[in-house]
Amino acid sequence: MASDYDYDLFVIGGGSGGVRAARMAAGTGARVAIAEEYRYGGTCVIRGCVPKKLLSYAAHYHGEFEDAAGFGWTLEGARFSWSKLIANKDAEIDRLENIYLKLLSDSGVTVHRGHARFLDANRVEVGETVLSAKTVLIATGGHPVYPPGHGWQHAISSNEAFHLAALPDHVTVYGGGYIACEFACIFNGLGAKVTQVYRGPQILRGFDEDVREALAAEMVKNGIDLRVETTIDRIDKQVDRIDKQDETLSLHLSSGEVLETGLVMAATGRRPNTQNLGLESAGVELTAKGAIKVDAYSRSSQENIYAVGDVTDRIALTPVAIQEAMAFVDTVYRGTPRAMDHAGVPAAVFSHPTVSTVGLSEHEAREKFGEIDVYRSAFRPLKHTLSGRDERAMMKMIVERASQKVIGAHMVGADAPEIIQGIAIAMKAGATKQIFDATVGIHPTAAEEFVTMREPVPEPEKQAAE
Repeated sequence: MASDYDYDLFVIGGGSGGVRAARMAAGTGARVAIAEEYRYGGTCVIRGCVPKKLLSYAAHYHGEFEDAAGFGWTLEGARFSWSKLIANKDAEIDRLENIYLKLLSDSGVTVHRGHARFLDANRVEVGETVLSAKTVLIATGGHPVYPPGHGWQHAISSNEAFHLAALPDHVTVYGGGYIACEFACIFNGLGAKVTQVYRGPQILRGFDEDVREALAAEMVKNGIDLRVETTIDRIDKQVDRIDKQDETLSLHLSSGEVLETGLVMAATGRRPNTQNLGLESAGVELTAKGAIKVDAYSRSSQENIYAVGDVTDRIALTPVAIQEAMAFVDTVYRGTPRAMDHAGVPAAVFSHPTVSTVGLSEHEAREKFGEIDVYRSAFRPLKHTLSGRDERAMMKMIVERASQKVIGAHMVGADAPEIIQGIAIAMKAGATKQIFDATVGIHPTAAEEFVTMREPVPEPEKQAAE
């Protein structure tokens, strides 16, 4: 019986998924406790989505000031202060953490600070305190990892990027995923010279090919030195013998070049936080990649232990963790078992310009459905006819030919995430191309392109023949 335990539910991890599950479960009358060893809010709020978006906003002003001249504005004496930006960002993150704590308190959740570790399937140790629970939810998230090789102790990850004492003149970002691209654009927009090094042939592996090509072209236009099919083989630190504070990093590249830089940020992947949790004692199995193995209902190999969010290595996005948490509460505490639908999850890259996507890429669609229609539009946004900026937007829609359902939508350009969010709703509802065609566009906007693209691009074989 539940009364045999200290709590009905114990949540390990105070990020978005863990906090949502704790609050909602407590709302059903369950006795709930939660433990977090770092700060409440998790990766997204403390050192992920939220502070990154704030830095991205700051970086956009550089381009906005330049663009203003074409619209008649004269701006003189504009200066940027990294320390002020970071201080303001820190104040906002503190405010958000306090909101999370208040939400938990108001929901009647008992809050613990400290590292939680399983003693067995029902007992958890937090510091020197041992607590028992009928059900345990693991929501410990993930952490950035460094690549193998010499000298990576001199580099930083995205975690440390939010707390730099100063912004170096030259920053090198290693990686080609969304975190790497976002920070390359942020540092570039804030005035640093940026080199991005990636071992693959093109950035954003796994995204639609047109998206990858379009973003890479725009990043290069914006001044980012993009080096693909290149690796950093070794990092050496040089300290000026006169000014002991002046440190330079020498990057030995696979091309044979030695690149001098002031900072290296590794953005080469993340791993689930499953270490030192006592999972073996609780009978919780891991996948080959070190994530907690769960079924469609987020239940682990131990029937009373569940896991949601990045620690399960399904889709590492905050809204996904929250939806998984809500499905867990419905399943365990509301008597309405359901699995979260991981299909058609929209995503964004807060690069400059932004990227957003939902559904299948062209390659995935051809593999799954065979016959598809592809609609694509690339154009210079109206704003830049006066700003003079050489920036192009790209929009793409993928349609299953037989059913005419829209199965993929992709955009590179200003406000892409705001636009694709609405497209995602239509796609979730099963909208066909004909419904898009029958929808009146809002003019003049970039978004109207999604309802005015009429002619599919030629099939690849025809393009090749031409």
